[in-house]
Amino acid sequence: MLKSFEHVGMTVSNMDRAVSFYCDLLGLKLHLQKKTDDGADLAFFDAGGGMLEIIAPANGAKRAVDVPDDTAGLRHLTFLYESVDQTFARLEEAGVEIKERPRFAYNPEVLQKVAFIRDPDGIIIELAERKS
Repeated sequence: MLKSFEHVGMTVSNMDRAVSFYCDLLGLKLHLQKKTDDGADLAFFDAGGGMLEIIAPANGAKRAVDVPDDTAGLRHLTFLYESVDQTFARLEEAGVEIKERPRFAYNPEVLQKVAFIRDPDGIIIELAERKS
């Protein structure tokens, strides 16, 4: 029987930059950080309802490529916030790369407002807000 969602794993080019982005800017909490046997950096972040696993290979990684609409794959990560507008404004002021400014969600049965940004490696992050 399913207990809960556990984690999503992804690759980044630089762990220090990822920790700063995901903790300082997005508000996740660093749960574990260590080196793997092959010299990669590994970290787990508490995202409230599950974990985010990030690995930074010892030799770095290329920038992420968006999944085309006609190709299967992970399209974005979504984090829930009390206010998309306030979070977006803070991230924009911090110089975060913007993909799509705040707007009403296409799925109002689930979300009220969304916005999209990119992490330092180009991975798409959705900022989401539910109806109050």
